[in-house]
Amino acid sequence: MKSDLFIHKLVVPASAIDALNHVNNVTYLQWCLDAAEEHWLTKTTPEIRDQYVWVVLNHYISYLNPSFQDEHLEVHTWIHSYDGVRSKRMYRIIRPLDNKTIVEAESNWCFLNAKTHRPTRIPVEISNIFLP
Repeated sequence: MKSDLFIHKLVVPASAIDALNHVNNVTYLQWCLDAAEEHWLTKTTPEIRDQYVWVVLNHYISYLNPSFQDEHLEVHTWIHSYDGVRSKRMYRIIRPLDNKTIVEAESNWCFLNAKTHRPTRIPVEISNIFLP
């Protein structure tokens, strides 16, 4: 099972650049999280977001190539799978100019009831939104 691809586009700001003159490693993780949140926000209603939230359990990330200030990048994200209260989301950050993969990553998420903050089985209404 795999969801449709969601693409978050960005231009590397000066604030993302580290002492080695390329994007700081932590920034890539933030961009992955930003893309995941944007994906959630574009697919769900305010009513759904009032009922449910997600928390990250862990991240795995591989840094494959550097990127630099003012470059255009795309964060590709998709839901790889889900089971019970957990979901695995994948990411690939690419530079469209040369089609190089900059980062590959995955995050394991836990689905929570927004009011109790207790793990909640992912309901069909949510899986149907993201997975065909």
